[in-house]
Amino acid sequence: MVRLGTGIGWRPEIADAVERMPGIDWVETVAENVCPGHLPESLLRLRERGVTVVPHGVSLGLGGAERPDEGRLTALAERAQALDSPLVTEHIAFVRAGGALTASPRLEAGHLLPVPRTRDALDVLCANVRIAQDALPVPLAVENIAALFSWPGEEMTEGQFLYELADRTGVRLLIDVANLHTNHVNRGEDPAKALAELPLEAIAYVHVAGGFERDGVWHDSHAHPVPRPVLDILTDLASRVSPPGVLLERDENFPEPAELERELDGIREALATGGARRAAAPAEPARTAAPVVAEAPAPVRERLALAQTALLSALVAGTPAPEGFDRVRLGVQARALAGKRADVVARVAPELPAILGDGFRPAFLAYAQRNPMTGGYRRDALDFAGHLLAEERPANSGAGAELREWWLERSGPKPRSRRPAVRLARATRRVLLRR
Repeated sequence: MVRLGTGIGWRPEIADAVERMPGIDWVETVAENVCPGHLPESLLRLRERGVTVVPHGVSLGLGGAERPDEGRLTALAERAQALDSPLVTEHIAFVRAGGALTASPRLEAGHLLPVPRTRDALDVLCANVRIAQDALPVPLAVENIAALFSWPGEEMTEGQFLYELADRTGVRLLIDVANLHTNHVNRGEDPAKALAELPLEAIAYVHVAGGFERDGVWHDSHAHPVPRPVLDILTDLASRVSPPGVLLERDENFPEPAELERELDGIREALATGGARRAAAPAEPARTAAPVVAEAPAPVRERLALAQTALLSALVAGTPAPEGFDRVRLGVQARALAGKRADVVARVAPELPAILGDGFRPAFLAYAQRNPMTGGYRRDALDFAGHLLAEERPANSGAGAELREWWLERSGPKPRSRRPAVRLARATRRVLLRR
């Protein structure tokens, strides 16, 4: 097992600060945000210094009903090789539903959603993990996620579910202690019980992150300081096992580098406290995994596909909540998904907030209520702009013309010509059409 040490999530906004931080043994980067042929200079410099870089995938959807997409697996493998990584990581989640298994339109969540802890879902997850393991050049570790709601009729606790997954596939686990805290607040689950049920010897590394509570719901924001309860869970984990690596995650609202370094010091202190307790306690015998997994039967995949599609449709397309779900919590999740869509679209297409001004966010949230994602966020930005233009919005003619130009520039198979003669012909045609 690779000993990683103490690390931090690498993000472009804090790249310079990360390079200067003392005691950083490794970093983790979002796999989908780097291109193997054009790696950021900062990551290359870190690699040259001997700092390990681990790609962390967010879009594979191993917990979905369908087999993992070959193109996404190939892309993840290419990033692992380009970064010379000792392992890659993904999530125990589903991120899309619909399609061939349900004969319905494909829906994209744009976010990680929990899988039901049932035998059917476990069978599909194990099969998908094995497919991914066979396609990747390095070991795979999978992460427990945070959730705002629970599935009805679950058959296992989180610890039991993760134990069986590791036991049946031999996959490593990325344990996010902040997500254990989130599920404690939102779902009443005991983090100590989850840790007691985990196969601790399967842990590849640990995530630590911050969040905030609003109206009794904990939001795993990755944009706030790490709270004491999360550090306490980390201490409990370290009292049971010495984790090979621990990483601080921060995705936005970045503080000064000195504050990030203080958070890293808090993580090291929690590890030391837990380690002292472990040294004073008798060692527990390790449990060995027995990799045994088969392809999930088609009816099992179809049942899971129907359940996930019904749930995702309620979250992103305004259909009724499936029976047994907490409708209030699904409403909170639906608003969170729409808010995240708006935030990410604003980042990938910053021209839209500039064109629409204060009207961007309310217009996008109204659009998102009935128009689910069908592709990535760049496709979402184009679809949103096209929707506004089809409805002859915005009313401001100047903004409308600018929005149309932006949409036309990006919606074709290739960028429109910048040659003066072609631009003059386009402008003349617009004037004639107005007449």
